[in-house]
Amino acid sequence: MIKKIPKIGLTTGDPAGIGPDILIKLAQYEYDAELVVIGDPYLLEDRAKKLNLRLKLNTFSQQKEPIISKRGELSIEEVILKDKVVAGQLNVAHSDYVLKTLDKAISHCLIKKLDALVTGPINKHSINTFLKSKKRNNQINFTGHTEYLAEKCNCPDVVMMLTDESKGFEQSKSKEKALRVALATTHLPLKMVSEAINISSLEKTIRILNKELIETFNVNKPNIFICGLNPHAGENGDLGDEEKNIIEPCLKKLESSGMNLIGPLPADTIFTPKYLDKADAILAMYHDQGLPVIKSKCFGETVNITLGLPFTRVSVDHGTALELAGTGKANAKSLLSAVNLAIELTTKQNHEK
Repeated sequence: MIKKIPKIGLTTGDPAGIGPDILIKLAQYEYDAELVVIGDPYLLEDRAKKLNLRLKLNTFSQQKEPIISKRGELSIEEVILKDKVVAGQLNVAHSDYVLKTLDKAISHCLIKKLDALVTGPINKHSINTFLKSKKRNNQINFTGHTEYLAEKCNCPDVVMMLTDESKGFEQSKSKEKALRVALATTHLPLKMVSEAINISSLEKTIRILNKELIETFNVNKPNIFICGLNPHAGENGDLGDEEKNIIEPCLKKLESSGMNLIGPLPADTIFTPKYLDKADAILAMYHDQGLPVIKSKCFGETVNITLGLPFTRVSVDHGTALELAGTGKANAKSLLSAVNLAIELTTKQNHEK
């Protein structure tokens, strides 16, 4: 069987942030893939000069067979900026460019011109300010990559998960068991979390998580540990009834179908070795219940992956870091981990076809 070279799409993120910097640093290594940046070539060339790093951009051809990106080279699918970029200075007008790069990248993945997508860091407030200026309405239209991808791919049920397994799905390569933290809700104000959690939504999330652990990460009969929503997992209803009325009935229903589900457990103890040594994934009920734990363990090296999409999408675990843009001090480890994971998952999928 001829090994297929994966085509990995990458967006620059906000052009004023460190997205371009870490892409250029990424290009200084070699990969068994063609790395295709969807973005402005002049932005990348200018930033490469500031960083004093070699960069050659090759025009991406959708018709030709993929080519392995050599050290110091990237392929480019042009999306041209309309406004000048100053590294470290946020410009709301750049949000139009950010959304266009995302739309083109998603479109290419949906029609299989790209095999996977790695997204760069963005500024959500800047995007929402831009959308409001276009009189779309005064509501928050953009809550994050995860929700935007779900809408554009017509996949209402997706799951956000962060993992520290930079070597992909082959756990045997790592001495330490991978930590995977998935979320029952994503980018919601805290006061809206309880209302967003119901038996139906929780069941869909757990089914997607269980399916992806088996099919994507090669985990046989995964053990999924579930956080409670309230302190002490509700204390039998004394500190909240979501555990008794929603989480426990949902878990019992799914356990009857053969899933290995443990919980609900108090969030302040679920991330201890007693549970982590047995868990293939932890499902947290909301963003800041689970992500601070994994980020405190290995911030800058974890990968954000969206489960439930028709293609692999991963991302860095950090923001735009405007103060580091153009200085050469930005750390590219999370992007390196994201690209390595995208290549491994895509290669696995291609092999199984």
